[in-house]
Amino acid sequence: MGKRITLTFLVKGGAATPGPPIGPALGQLGVPVGKVVADINKATGKWKGLTVPVIVTVDTSSRTWEIQVGTPPTSALIIKELNIEKSSGQAGKEIVGNLSLEKVVEIAKMKLPEMYVKNVKGAIKQVLGTMVSMGVTCEGRDPREIIRNLDEWLEKKNIKVEDS
Repeated sequence: MGKRITLTFLVKGGAATPGPPIGPALGQLGVPVGKVVADINKATGKWKGLTVPVIVTVDTSSRTWEIQVGTPPTSALIIKELNIEKSSGQAGKEIVGNLSLEKVVEIAKMKLPEMYVKNVKGAIKQVLGTMVSMGVTCEGRDPREIIRNLDEWLEKKNIKVEDS
């Protein structure tokens, strides 16, 4: 009787290769590395260019596999949205971009299933916190100001979020 083995990788969306670390890890489990990599690339295609967490579960007896794809890190989604190379090396002194509150809410809703928060407002606050450390403003303001007055800002921008 075979075992189920779970492997976790960070891959570029749609650009995984059979080289290290994926190839050697899968090769020793007896599954066709090329086919698994092709499946990973198909599953991560919508995240082209972004680093995405991938979990591959292999059943060694039947030599079958399942692939689960997470969402890219919050910082990667922010960088993509701003169309910049990287975040600020001196957050607080150097501002590299500005996001609208609507985009922050969109990112928060995308990341919500993977976050340890009670509701969408908690997820919004986490995204805003990430923006602070990246040197990114929200609505031209320090994200901490938005966090402190989140309900007012959501009302002002006429953004509805459900509380759970």
